[in-house]
Amino acid sequence: MQNCNSKFKTDLTKRCYRFSLEVITLTDKLPNKRSAWVISDQIIRSATSIGANIVEAKAASSRLEFKKFYEISLKSANETKYWLSLLADAELVNRDIVNSLLSEVSEIANMLAAGVLKLKSRKF
Repeated sequence: MQNCNSKFKTDLTKRCYRFSLEVITLTDKLPNKRSAWVISDQIIRSATSIGANIVEAKAASSRLEFKKFYEISLKSANETKYWLSLLADAELVNRDIVNSLLSEVSEIANMLAAGVLKLKSRKF
């Protein structure tokens, strides 16, 4: 069971890393407009924060601290959904590309939410 749990965490971290790279690639292709700059800055921050907080959780000194980093990761994933939707609705990028990224970040958010719920159900 330990190996399975460890593999899940590694896979989630890798998925978040790949997702961050995909968002960076997307933002590098945005038009040279003020609106795109602002959204680009925000989406890069929120998307990269997902994986960064999972990495921080691995170094947590307590179970409570671990849970807090996962909660922050989940919030960042939800924020990223907002910025991706805004990019698409503002017609700054192809909706198909955004839909693919939205699908991935939604799956990541679901995994994080399940982890947070499980951690909340345990007594510290």
